[in-house]
Amino acid sequence: MIVGRRAVTAVLAAAALMLTAGCSSGGGGASDEDEGASPGRTTARPSPTRTEAAPSPAAKGSVKVVRTVATGLDSPWGLAPLPDGDLLVSSRDEGTITRVDTRSGEKTELGEVPGVAPDGEGGLLGIALSPGYASDHMVYAYFTSASDNRVVRVIYDEDKPSGEQLGAPDTVFKGIPKGVIHNGGRIAFGPDRMLYVGTGESGDTGLSQDKDSLGGKILRLTAEGEPAPGNPFPGSPVYSYGHRNVQGLAWDTRQRLFASEFGQHTWDELNAIEPGDNYGWPEAEGRSGDASFHNPLAQWSTEDASPSGLAHAGGSLWAAGLRGERLWRVPLKGTGAAADPQSFLKGAYGRLRTVVAAGGDRLWLVTSNTDGRGDPEKGDDRILELRVT
Repeated sequence: MIVGRRAVTAVLAAAALMLTAGCSSGGGGASDEDEGASPGRTTARPSPTRTEAAPSPAAKGSVKVVRTVATGLDSPWGLAPLPDGDLLVSSRDEGTITRVDTRSGEKTELGEVPGVAPDGEGGLLGIALSPGYASDHMVYAYFTSASDNRVVRVIYDEDKPSGEQLGAPDTVFKGIPKGVIHNGGRIAFGPDRMLYVGTGESGDTGLSQDKDSLGGKILRLTAEGEPAPGNPFPGSPVYSYGHRNVQGLAWDTRQRLFASEFGQHTWDELNAIEPGDNYGWPEAEGRSGDASFHNPLAQWSTEDASPSGLAHAGGSLWAAGLRGERLWRVPLKGTGAAADPQSFLKGAYGRLRTVVAAGGDRLWLVTSNTDGRGDPEKGDDRILELRVT
């Protein structure tokens, strides 16, 4: 295994951008993941002479990089922890799923998911284990096909030879709009055992406000791909709408859902999701004065975030930033922010794609420097284990 760079443990407080808001209307445009090439990566170090006003207790957080778990991953996107502690990771561009031994860092390719058609931001994206994985061994995957974005499930048979362990895909849900940009892609099973799917508007902004479209939405489905019971619009899979490009899904300890999404040129968003609510795109980007839109609980300048993965740990939400090349912490009070966002690891590992709760005070963090937009260094891409407070 290639040795990763020295773990960076310094905590960096960052100026937060959630005090004022603006809204903008307008169309799509170029990819919002990083609005261009990433700057050269730098290792962030704290100034020993810097003094600041003491933060409130809720604002105090810390991040320690415990270790580099694995290196040499190609365009990693989705991450799913297995019951034994190992990890499954999807490759957006290769269309493969790889198992990572979290003790040794050994990588074993399980196989390629048939039908994946990588293009731009599309490809093999989010993955999730079935709620009944212990008995059914089902792995769910969201991917871009030749005609749409869709969710499939495959059986993972550990007894078969390496490279042949994934069964034929069974299509669970299809017809989600696809594009070179804004394909969404994050999937997760919630505490209610329903499947939540974050979608993008594929560059067609009008889809987000159209409740009959699957684009620019959070969908809530049964494990079989049917609209889930109790959805806000009878017979519809739509759970919330008015989104631009949902990239992260996470629940707190009280089973409340949160989501991160990319803005266009002004504000990226972190939202508390309520069934049936309208999150404003394209009429609003960030907070607005329109009472018909649900305002975000936190927002960032697009150059500071492009928040992709989202996880909950230690009473805070943690968002992985692509263009911002940092990990954001937002401490919670109910469904609001208890303090200003705080950033860590700025520039130390480049673009950060996915963050997943690892139990207790631990997180798994996946970098994204080999996706054609980053500045890859030796060992990229990698999975890190973090200890957070």
